[in-house]
Amino acid sequence: MIVGVGIDVVDVARFMTKLEATPRLMTRLFAEQERDLPPNSLAGRFAAKEALAKALGAPVGLHWVDAIVVKDEVGKPSLELQGSVQARAAELGIRSLHLSISHDAGIASAVVIAES
Repeated sequence: MIVGVGIDVVDVARFMTKLEATPRLMTRLFAEQERDLPPNSLAGRFAAKEALAKALGAPVGLHWVDAIVVKDEVGKPSLELQGSVQARAAELGIRSLHLSISHDAGIASAVVIAES
């Protein structure tokens, strides 16, 4: 059963300008293994984390670094949860997350479907 759906769209240039203007954001938003990625990938991962938060009901207290976007051997993205995000997913009875990320023409987008 679908518990939640989230979608987000990010303007890549605007997002990178914000990251450059506020260096602390990099460590607040991204796990260590995500931080050296190119702009399109960073924006896509941020969109994925925003979409995930929406699928989880956008509760207060989620930490962005508790959701990590990873890719399998063929490049399919998925989410690894820990800490605050994992606790919220467990609270909702979520057993499976589906993630799609895209970026084109300066825009990154992501959709997350959460299932019990």
